Amino acid sequence: MLNISIQPEKIFAIGGFFVTNSLLTSWLVMIFLVMLTFFVFAGLKEVPGRFQAVVEGVVGGLYGLFESVTGERTKIYYPLVATLFIFILFLNWTEILPGVGTIGLEKVKDGAKEFIPLFRPTSADLNLTIALALVSVASIQFFGLRTLGIKYLAKFINLKNPILFFVGLLDIVSEGSRIISFAFRLFGNIFAGDVLLTVIAFLMPLFAPLPFLALELFVGFIQALVFSMLTAVFLNVATSSEH
Repeated sequence: MLNISIQPEKIFAIGGFFVTNSLLTSWLVMIFLVMLTFFVFAGLKEVPGRFQAVVEGVVGGLYGLFESVTGERTKIYYPLVATLFIFILFLNWTEILPGVGTIGLEKVKDGAKEFIPLFRPTSADLNLTIALALVSVASIQFFGLRTLGIKYLAKFINLKNPILFFVGLLDIVSEGSRIISFAFRLFGNIFAGDVLLTVIAFLMPLFAPLPFLALELFVGFIQALVFSMLTAVFLNVATSSEH
């Protein structure tokens, strides 16, 4: 029976902490990325091989892309925005892996059997997208405050001018709304793709899902790029002095 849930399902508990299928997937992605990082650094050579050349090309391409937005501050922001891009990209692409959403456990609930997937695309969990949005928005405020100091706070709080005071309130609301925008954009796109793949695989499991898998590869890349690029744009805006 086809089962689609907007909430992640609980798999097991460690003490009083419940581990959901989306959290389990995110842990596996993090382990994979950490292992990949150690593997790349352990094999660094002055004359790069094919794999090292590909990695250097990706890193350099990303740096050039973000440099077009953040300019001379790229060295400061690149670790953050590049990490967001790579992490979100791999989280998004988990939805196309075999077994994600299809391998699981059967539990009896209210006398009926219910299928609980062991793995779930992490970006299809609103909890994680909100957490990523909070990291992004908090980083924007941190770098803005560190770069401009009290001048950064002045745009939010101005008691001398009633008009600027009202504008400051609008800026506060705008900063808060970015959390919702970041979180729901990523969640909505990936969850919709996950539902689409699940339905297509349930109805026509052989070759019909293939075009949609290619589409989700593209969508996953675009959503990771949009999230990280918007973070870079807002960082640049937050740290730019008024002229």
